[in-house]
Amino acid sequence: MLAKQKNNAQIGFYSSFEEQLNHSHPLYILANRIDWNVFEEAFKKHYSATQGKPAKPIRLMVSLLILKQVRNLSDQSVVEQWAENAYYQYFGGEKLFSVKPPCVATELVEFRKRIGEAGAELIFKASIRINGKDADDDNLSGDTTVQEKNITYPTDDKLYKKIIVKCQAIALKESLELRQSYKFTIKKLSTVQRFKKNKDGAGKARKAGKKLKQ
Repeated sequence: MLAKQKNNAQIGFYSSFEEQLNHSHPLYILANRIDWNVFEEAFKKHYSATQGKPAKPIRLMVSLLILKQVRNLSDQSVVEQWAENAYYQYFGGEKLFSVKPPCVATELVEFRKRIGEAGAELIFKASIRINGKDADDDNLSGDTTVQEKNITYPTDDKLYKKIIVKCQAIALKESLELRQSYKFTIKKLSTVQRFKKNKDGAGKARKAGKKLKQ
């Protein structure tokens, strides 16, 4: 059977962004259950009222971090998908749909640094409370089987640095006077290696690695 022709007329001059959304959508419900003022009051102390350029809204940044965890996305992916998803934008406090990204991915990194561990814990507690758990309990059971581990993979360069630091510690313990500590040299070589993916950076990084080994 042929599908009935849809009425594509304007739904209404006064129709709001909120009215065009499905009120049964999980993100719509979640957006109205979270007490966003808690984050506003907790994080506003990290901002200056008179200095610097205007920052992104606190609710927007917090919502992006929550969406990142809920949807298991990277910083870059959650920023890109925000510009394509009306529910993401409503969750972040937007009143109109926007096709522009809310921020650059590095701003999420800076926001995490700004609020610190205490801020991240506040967001985590709020997410627990939303799901009907008591966030003030001393004990919490969680499935961390798929959680990313805070590990660093060993490389030759990292091992060289560890050897140098270990030798410096031994010399200090034995009161041995060193001709050179190589502290600033290591820092300079590490900076060169950090940009190995840039143009002409691979060759410089290899030279830095050889010097570090020497």
